[in-house]
Amino acid sequence: MSDTRRRVKVYTLNEDRQWDDRGTGHVSSTYVEELKGMSLLVRAESDGSLLLESKINPNTAYQKQQDTLIVWSEAENYDLALSFQEKAGCDEIWEKICQEDEKFLSEVFAQLTDEATDDDKRRELVNFFKEFCAFSQTLQPQNRDAFFKTLAKLGILPALEIVMGMDDLQVRSAATDIFSYLVEFSPSMVREFVMQEAQQSDDDILLINVVIEQMICDTDPELGGAVQLMGLLRTLIDPENMLATTNKTEKSEFLNFFYNHCMHVLTAPLLTNTSEDKCEKDFFLKHYRYSWSFVCTPSHSHSHSTPSSSISQDNMVGSNKNNTICPDNYQTAQLLALILELLTFCVEHHTYHIKNYIMNKDLLRRVLVLMNSKHTFLALCALRFMRRIIGLKDEFYNRYITKGNLFEPVINALLDNGTRYNLLNSAVIELFEFIRVEDIKSLTAHIVENFYKALESIEYVQTFKGLKTKYEQEKDRQNQKLNSVPSILRSNRFRRDAKTLEEDEEMWFNEDEEEEGKAVVAPVEKSKPEDDFPDNYEKFMETKKAKESEDKENLPKRTSPGGFKFTFSHSATAANGTNSKSVVAQTPPATSNGSSSKTTNLPTSVTATKGSLVGLVDYPDDEEEDEEEETSPRKRPRLGS
Repeated sequence: MSDTRRRVKVYTLNEDRQWDDRGTGHVSSTYVEELKGMSLLVRAESDGSLLLESKINPNTAYQKQQDTLIVWSEAENYDLALSFQEKAGCDEIWEKICQEDEKFLSEVFAQLTDEATDDDKRRELVNFFKEFCAFSQTLQPQNRDAFFKTLAKLGILPALEIVMGMDDLQVRSAATDIFSYLVEFSPSMVREFVMQEAQQSDDDILLINVVIEQMICDTDPELGGAVQLMGLLRTLIDPENMLATTNKTEKSEFLNFFYNHCMHVLTAPLLTNTSEDKCEKDFFLKHYRYSWSFVCTPSHSHSHSTPSSSISQDNMVGSNKNNTICPDNYQTAQLLALILELLTFCVEHHTYHIKNYIMNKDLLRRVLVLMNSKHTFLALCALRFMRRIIGLKDEFYNRYITKGNLFEPVINALLDNGTRYNLLNSAVIELFEFIRVEDIKSLTAHIVENFYKALESIEYVQTFKGLKTKYEQEKDRQNQKLNSVPSILRSNRFRRDAKTLEEDEEMWFNEDEEEEGKAVVAPVEKSKPEDDFPDNYEKFMETKKAKESEDKENLPKRTSPGGFKFTFSHSATAANGTNSKSVVAQTPPATSNGSSSKTTNLPTSVTATKGSLVGLVDYPDDEEEDEEEETSPRKRPRLGS
């Protein structure tokens, strides 16, 4: 008896779905000329007669069960089974079957990617793989794993990379279905392939970028293929299914790869559709094979608008919807909505990487251009993106929002919506209600100081009046705290809020503004918490006890709420020539005479460009505000150059 023969029982499934024993014999794997291929042969151990002759067919789904059983179907109602006496014999025959599969699949892959293969043949081959993958879902888990691992070893992913970029719509659609089976089976396997590929290939031909481009270039009016591909991308970038081992962390490695090599491709339609830069648009149209109409092309620059740039002197927010070009392109709006859905997912799950990307690309400003779209669903997607960012309650994000005056397009959309009670109205109100309920002080101060005049007439909800109340309560609290602190300590009052920026974040903003020639806040080392003053301050305070007592006695008594104020360059005092970097209103002698050498550690000023970036300790009272409105524009510090 040869090594390839094992003792088995042959069974067939009858009409009653019961297994009939067809006899016992020895199985072998042999090439049969008549069948033109490797076949399974079973000869009876009693007389050597042929009990079974079955060609190993790559189209047949063989299943290995219970270590000693191989089951398959040769016809619609003809199921066969070999029950082995020994596990070793079953393993050997099973390996022969898979080898035949691999040989066949290798030939198919070669034809599939060969440029000489005609379109009809290629379409037939890719559809075969699609059906093959679909049928694999009926296999036992271990067999299904072996099947997909075999496909990966034979080069299914490089083959898909080629066929997904072909012009034939049917081929691309079938290739997408195959790709979805692979992602569902093992997203880690796909991620590992693309990261290795990036070391040898340009970004344009990377598999994930091919997938993104297919999503962008879907010609289906309903974007059915794009929706499917978006779901696959979301699975691939989901940290929840990424592995962490002792040697490496898949999450950090893959996200670094994705943001360096793929994110620019994903956001290209969004950045292009919200840009008036002709070069940027031309690049997009040359890079992708299909031309997309622009949804909202601003007619004015969006670089660092300020509260006063589009808000009239009478404190009303003016609509800029008529100043944008928003053609009725439903398909493009759908595409941008899909991209925004992915970006929103990134905000929720990627934290560090997406934060850097948003800051570097000023992405939120570009997204909020879409608030002007006539397609409400797209405006809601843009608003949802901002809502997710605010929902993180990250002061780094909050500062970015206030610095860039990014509430303005949202408030414009609310006012443009008028008295209509619809989904857009509810979503905007919910955003501001969240800020009020969560008591996000920096955002509350920015909204009230810059937009309350435009919002105070909205009385069908108490949201905006509630924000004003929160603002005034915080103002009183800070005033009380200021009054209880000697003047020598007031230079540090801007660092007392519980949600002050982390030092590395504040330094990032300082560096950014220094390049523009405008100081935003004092360097971190110049303003430390009260419980961490340098020793020289303590020594100074010890030697000036008498002077401090005099300072406390000379502190001005508040005649109305907000008696102290930090003077900005556009205030009435600054207009009269007073230094805008000083704390005014009955400044104690210690800060104006002998102790001047110590007051140099005061912040370099929160100038008119950055007035509401950090929580202010004190604010002008209502009477002073009314008085200044008569002599100067509404106090709305510019937040960007």
